[in-house]
Amino acid sequence: MGDAETTYDTCLYAPTARSVSRARVRTAELVEKWGHPEVAGDAGLLVSELATNAVRYGRVAGRLFRVEVRLADDVLRVGVTDARGERRPQVPEAVSDDDESGRGLLIVAAVAARWAVVPLDVGKTVWAELDLTPLGRGQG
Repeated sequence: MGDAETTYDTCLYAPTARSVSRARVRTAELVEKWGHPEVAGDAGLLVSELATNAVRYGRVAGRLFRVEVRLADDVLRVGVTDARGERRPQVPEAVSDDDESGRGLLIVAAVAARWAVVPLDVGKTVWAELDLTPLGRGQG
């Protein structure tokens, strides 16, 4: 990562719908504070979708989920860790207009530059990255 500064935050949440909203707002606020308001909404959206999956499919009684946000080398990475490693997320092949869920990873895949699942000894982390335009450098 060279000599670029790394900015990092992590927070634990109870596996509830209210926590998903809190994680989304916190992430967007952090990213804006870190100087990237142009991607704050996308970062919040990614965390919201990943946290929703953690609440729906990764919940284990008495266990929290963790949200991590890291800014380094013109990349913003968000990650959500839950306790259910055996429940691996997959992008659905098709979602009908009548389906009430199943679009979360489609949204993640559309918004993020990259995303993946990392199995852990206990649980898993699902992360997504946004590429940032380097400050002070022209595009070209």
